[in-house]
Amino acid sequence: MSFDYKSAGVNIQAGDEMIDRIKPLVKSTHNDKVLSNIGLFGGFYDAKFEGYEHPVLVSSTDGVGTKLKVAFAMDIHNTVGQDLVNHCVDDILACGAKPLFFLDYFATGKLNPNVAVEVIEGFVKACKENSCALIGGETAEMPSIYSDGEYDMSGTIVGVVDKKKIVNGVKIQTGNVLIGLESNGLHTNGYSLARAVLTSKYEYTDTLEELGGKSIGEVLLQVHRSYQNEVLPLVDAEILNGISHITGGGIIGNTKRIIAEERLNIDWTAWQRPAIFKLIQSVGNVAESEMREVFNLGIGMILICDKENAERVLTATKVHNSKLIGEIV
Repeated sequence: MSFDYKSAGVNIQAGDEMIDRIKPLVKSTHNDKVLSNIGLFGGFYDAKFEGYEHPVLVSSTDGVGTKLKVAFAMDIHNTVGQDLVNHCVDDILACGAKPLFFLDYFATGKLNPNVAVEVIEGFVKACKENSCALIGGETAEMPSIYSDGEYDMSGTIVGVVDKKKIVNGVKIQTGNVLIGLESNGLHTNGYSLARAVLTSKYEYTDTLEELGGKSIGEVLLQVHRSYQNEVLPLVDAEILNGISHITGGGIIGNTKRIIAEERLNIDWTAWQRPAIFKLIQSVGNVAESEMREVFNLGIGMILICDKENAERVLTATKVHNSKLIGEIV
C-alpha cells in the first residue's frame, strides 16, 4: 500500500491556495514599518520609535475560547477573527500601549480554504481598524486532533508605550472614580456557561423578542469591542490612573489586578445590563454571584481617574455609553 501526505489527511495544495488568497489581504494591513512580506520565516518590523523618550514593548497572547463553537454552529466565520484581534488590543491598551503588529495561529483538522480565508478576513478588518499590522502567522492542518468542520486559533500582539505613560495602577488613590465603558455582549468570555444554559432550551437560530428580534447565535457572535481609539488619547494626556479590561473573572476579578478588591465600591445598578445576560440568568437560574464572576455584564472596560477628570473621560468615551459606576474607597 502506498501512502502520501494527502491520504494521511494533510492537503498541501489547499494550504497553498489559502496562502495565495490571503497574501493581498495581509499586505493591506502593512505600513512603512513592516519590512517583509508574507512567506518568509519571520516577520520584520522596524523598531525605531520616533516620538518616544523611552519606548517599552508590551505583548499579550490570547484566544477566543468556546465562542468558536457558536461560530461552527452558525457557519459564520468572519467575526471571530475580529474578536481575537480586538481582545488582544484591549489587553495591551489596559497597560497604555498602542498596538504595532499582530501574529495569528490557526489550526484545523481538515483545511477548508474558504473558512480559513473568512477568519483571516476578520483579522485583517480588525487590524486595519486598530492601525495594527498583521505581519505573520501559522496555519496547521492536524487530522485526528480537531473534529471535522472545527478549528482553533490564538493571537499574539506586540505594542509600545512610553515608559512614563505606562498605566499599571500605581497612581490609583482613594476618591478616584470608576468609569465603565459599555460592552455589546459577552465579548469572548463565559461562553461555556452561556452555551450550556441557552442550548438547554433553545437553538442558536431561535429569534427572541427580548433580544430585539435577533437570533441567539447572532447575539452571541457580537464582535468584541476595541476601545483603543477613545482610550489612547486619554493615556497620552496622562489622566488615567488605571485601566481594567473586563474578561474572564468579571468586573471584580479583573479590576483587582490593579487595585485591592476591598477598595472597590461598585454600584451594580449604575448601568443597564444587555438582555442576553438577563436571559442567561433566568433560563439557567444562575446565581448573581456566579454572573458577576463569569461575565462582564455589560461593562467591557473600566477607566479609573481622579474625580476632577471624570467629566473629560466620560465625554471622550460617550460613543461607548460610558457611565460612572463606582469609586475607590
